[in-house]
Amino acid sequence: MFNQSLNIVEYPILYNILVEIQNIFKFNIRYYKSLDNFIADTKSNNTENLSSIIIVDRKNHELFSHTNIDKNNILVFDNLPIKIEKFIDIVNAKLIKQKYNFQSKLIINNYILNLNSRIISIGKNELKLTEKEIDIILFLNEFKKPQSIDILQNKVWGYSSDLETHTVETHVYRLRKKILATFDDNDFINSEKNGYQIN
Repeated sequence: MFNQSLNIVEYPILYNILVEIQNIFKFNIRYYKSLDNFIADTKSNNTENLSSIIIVDRKNHELFSHTNIDKNNILVFDNLPIKIEKFIDIVNAKLIKQKYNFQSKLIINNYILNLNSRIISIGKNELKLTEKEIDIILFLNEFKKPQSIDILQNKVWGYSSDLETHTVETHVYRLRKKILATFDDNDFINSEKNGYQIN
């Protein structure tokens, strides 16, 4: 769900070095020959760029003047060479912090879902969720149309022949009941003819 990336903008020397050893990284590496290409990709693929950091070669890079780019996601490497171990440490620290911040405030409808504490909240009302309940909410939130019990069973539980379909229904029923009791909301997860859906 949260695949992080390193975006290297107008910095071919660094990209050429990293692409040679990319198999040691746990993140994706993308290269943008021009700032215009990066901005266009950011506009069309905003969600993915929330889970990425950007590397440029100087502190006065034109990227810093763009209002739609989070400056906290930009790293400047203007003093090469640098030991690869140090480079990886800096990048990983930035990605870990970014992931934590992203997961602490995921907005779903009017709710804030904190994946770190597994709490869903609205205003001062909070509800502690199980890991499976989080998985159900995240999965349903990805789609605009109802998801059948079979799909939920396959994607959220990982299909196994000994898992009964009522297990899925029971989990969703309990989750809906908890949300109703805490937030007086009977419409967060709707039970439709074709399955379940978050509106």
